[in-house]
Order: sequence, then structure tokens, then C-alpha cells
Amino acid sequence: MPSKNSKEISFTSKVRVRFTETDPLGIVWHGNYIQYFEDGREAFGRHHGISYLDQKKHNFSSPIVKSTCEHKLPLRYGDVAEIKTTYVDSAAAKMIFKYEILNPEGKVVCTGETVQVFVELQGELSLVIPDFFKEWKKKVGLLDG
Repeated sequence: MPSKNSKEISFTSKVRVRFTETDPLGIVWHGNYIQYFEDGREAFGRHHGISYLDQKKHNFSSPIVKSTCEHKLPLRYGDVAEIKTTYVDSAAAKMIFKYEILNPEGKVVCTGETVQVFVELQGELSLVIPDFFKEWKKKVGLLDG
């Protein structure tokens, strides 16, 4: 849903913490939160029609060039966490996503952000917003036209 302060679209998905994602104490290893961000982005993309497969169909990929992650509370083996993934609109040829991961009690356990750029499958960085992405932004109400 767009917010009043900026153009944003969100989607909330869920993930169950697997045994292999935890340390010997049953607590999620810190590096796995980046994977949860990826899970959230994939769910967001499928829901809003801008998945990695959609990008590939238009001969683009979108590698991450920046990521941040702030840990607040632990997740444990068996927890079902919510991942709120929010796309923050930008006039530049990039995608910015913010994340909020909540534990089963609804408390924030982790927040973060990733920035992705558009690269043609042949390896060329796109300095302008690709046409397919402009069309997507129009479709979801982020771009007039």
C-alpha cells in the first residue's frame, strides 16, 4: 500500500525457521537474515508481478549493490516469522527494498535494506530505468502515464 509520505508498496510473507538455519543454541545465525530478505523480495515480486523471472524475460537481472541488516531480537528454530518487504520508489534506475522481520509475538527482530541495480544479461549496467520496469511502475500506480 502506498504511504502518504513517499511512494511505497509492501507485501508480507512468512517463513518458518529451519533447523539448518540455527546455531547450536537453536538461534538463527545472523547471516541467514539476508536470506530471509531474499525470501521476502521473491514473495513481493511474485505478488506484485515483478519477479526475477519477469526481469529475466526482459533480459535483465538486478544484483544487490548494498545491503544493511540490524538485529534486535533472536528468532529460534521452529518460529514462524513475518517478513514485511517494502519497495521504496526512486527516480533512479535502481530498486530499494526495506525489510522488517517480526517474531511470532509480533515483535521486530530485524530490520534492513537492500539496493539493486539493473544489469542487462550481457553484463551492461543500465543507467536508465528499463522500459519493462517503467511499465510495472505505471501498472502499480507509482508512475503517471
